[in-house]
Amino acid sequence: MGLAATAMLICTPIAVWDDDGPIRCEEGPKIRLAGIAVREIDGTCRPHHPCPDAPGIEARNALVRLLGGAKGQWKSGHIVVSTKPMRCGQVGRSYGRVVATCRLADGRDLSAAMLRTGTVLRWK
Repeated sequence: MGLAATAMLICTPIAVWDDDGPIRCEEGPKIRLAGIAVREIDGTCRPHHPCPDAPGIEARNALVRLLGGAKGQWKSGHIVVSTKPMRCGQVGRSYGRVVATCRLADGRDLSAAMLRTGTVLRWK
Protein backbone atom coordinates (compact mmCIF):
# COMPACT_ATOMS: atom_id res chain seq x y z
CA MET A 1 0.00 0.00 0.00
CA GLY A 2 3.02 2.30 -0.31
CA LEU A 3 3.81 2.81 3.41
CA ALA A 4 7.46 2.58 4.51
CA ALA A 5 8.04 -0.35 6.86
CA THR A 6 10.40 0.04 9.82
CA ALA A 7 10.66 -3.68 10.67
CA MET A 8 9.67 -6.93 8.99
CA LEU A 9 7.91 -9.79 10.79
CA ILE A 10 6.17 -13.06 10.09
CA CYS A 11 2.57 -13.47 11.22
CA THR A 12 0.72 -16.76 11.13
CA PRO A 13 -2.89 -15.59 11.72
CA ILE A 14 -4.80 -17.57 14.36
CA ALA A 15 -7.69 -15.24 15.26
CA VAL A 16 -9.39 -12.00 14.21
CA TRP A 17 -11.38 -9.58 16.35
CA ASP A 18 -12.72 -7.14 13.79
CA ASP A 19 -12.19 -5.84 10.29
CA ASP A 20 -8.77 -4.17 10.57
CA GLY A 21 -7.52 -6.26 13.47
CA PRO A 22 -6.21 -7.07 15.69
CA ILE A 23 -5.15 -10.11 13.80
CA ARG A 24 -3.58 -12.34 16.44
CA CYS A 25 -0.42 -14.02 15.23
CA GLU A 26 0.86 -17.39 16.41
CA GLU A 27 4.24 -15.65 16.81
CA GLY A 28 2.78 -13.22 19.38
CA PRO A 29 2.07 -9.84 17.81
CA LYS A 30 -1.38 -8.36 17.35
CA ILE A 31 -1.59 -6.64 13.97
CA ARG A 32 -3.79 -3.76 12.85
CA LEU A 33 -3.86 -3.44 9.07
CA ALA A 34 -2.38 -0.20 7.77
CA GLY A 35 -3.98 1.93 5.08
CA ILE A 36 -7.64 1.10 5.63
CA ALA A 37 -10.51 2.62 7.60
CA VAL A 38 -13.34 0.44 8.87
CA ARG A 39 -16.60 0.72 10.70
CA GLU A 40 -16.32 -0.74 14.21
CA ILE A 41 -18.14 -3.98 15.06
CA ASP A 42 -20.66 -1.95 17.11
CA GLY A 43 -21.50 0.11 13.99
CA THR A 44 -19.66 3.28 14.98
CA CYS A 45 -16.80 5.03 13.26
CA ARG A 46 -13.89 6.80 14.92
CA PRO A 47 -14.05 10.60 14.80
CA HIS A 48 -12.18 12.20 11.88
CA HIS A 49 -11.74 8.82 10.11
CA PRO A 50 -13.41 7.81 6.85
CA CYS A 51 -16.57 5.83 7.60
CA PRO A 52 -17.47 3.04 5.17
CA ASP A 53 -21.09 2.13 4.52
CA ALA A 54 -20.50 -1.59 5.13
CA PRO A 55 -21.28 -2.90 8.62
CA GLY A 56 -18.22 -3.82 10.70
CA ILE A 57 -19.29 -7.45 10.90
CA GLU A 58 -19.48 -7.66 7.09
CA ALA A 59 -15.93 -6.28 6.82
CA ARG A 60 -14.68 -8.61 9.56
CA ASN A 61 -16.18 -11.56 7.72
CA ALA A 62 -14.41 -10.46 4.52
CA LEU A 63 -11.10 -10.41 6.41
CA VAL A 64 -11.83 -13.85 7.89
CA ARG A 65 -12.48 -15.22 4.38
CA LEU A 66 -9.16 -13.79 3.16
CA LEU A 67 -7.46 -15.54 6.09
CA GLY A 68 -8.81 -18.98 5.25
CA GLY A 69 -12.35 -18.79 6.63
CA ALA A 70 -13.80 -19.22 10.12
CA LYS A 71 -12.58 -22.30 11.98
CA GLY A 72 -14.39 -21.58 15.25
CA GLN A 73 -14.74 -18.85 17.84
CA TRP A 74 -13.01 -18.11 21.16
CA LYS A 75 -15.06 -17.28 24.26
CA SER A 76 -13.81 -13.70 23.85
CA GLY A 77 -15.58 -13.48 20.47
CA HIS A 78 -12.43 -13.67 18.34
CA ILE A 79 -12.96 -15.65 15.14
CA VAL A 80 -10.44 -18.49 14.72
CA VAL A 81 -8.67 -18.56 11.35
CA SER A 82 -5.99 -20.73 9.81
CA THR A 83 -3.82 -19.73 6.89
CA LYS A 84 -0.20 -19.76 5.83
CA PRO A 85 2.21 -17.23 7.38
CA MET A 86 2.14 -13.67 6.09
CA ARG A 87 5.09 -11.31 5.73
CA CYS A 88 4.32 -7.99 7.41
CA GLY A 89 6.12 -4.68 7.51
CA GLN A 90 5.59 -2.64 10.66
CA VAL A 91 4.75 1.00 9.95
CA GLY A 92 3.80 2.04 13.49
CA ARG A 93 1.97 1.16 16.69
CA SER A 94 -1.60 1.87 17.83
CA TYR A 95 -3.37 0.86 21.04
CA GLY A 96 -0.74 -1.79 21.83
CA ARG A 97 -0.93 -3.28 18.35
CA VAL A 98 1.59 -3.36 15.52
CA VAL A 99 0.29 -1.34 12.56
CA ALA A 100 1.53 -3.16 9.47
CA THR A 101 1.17 -3.84 5.80
CA CYS A 102 0.93 -7.60 5.23
CA ARG A 103 1.30 -9.86 2.23
CA LEU A 104 -0.60 -13.12 2.09
CA ALA A 105 1.34 -16.27 1.16
CA ASP A 106 0.15 -15.86 -2.46
CA GLY A 107 1.71 -12.36 -2.58
CA ARG A 108 -1.48 -10.29 -2.33
CA ASP A 109 -1.38 -7.17 -0.15
CA LEU A 110 -3.99 -7.82 2.55
CA SER A 111 -5.05 -4.16 2.93
CA ALA A 112 -5.49 -3.87 -0.86
CA ALA A 113 -7.46 -7.14 -0.86
CA MET A 114 -9.73 -5.69 1.84
CA LEU A 115 -10.25 -2.54 -0.25
CA ARG A 116 -11.35 -4.74 -3.16
CA THR A 117 -14.07 -6.28 -0.96
CA GLY A 118 -15.78 -2.87 -0.83
CA THR A 119 -16.20 -3.11 2.95
CA VAL A 120 -13.41 -0.68 3.93
CA LEU A 121 -12.08 2.66 2.73
CA ARG A 122 -8.53 3.82 2.03
CA TRP A 123 -7.02 5.78 4.90
CA LYS A 124 -3.65 7.37 5.40
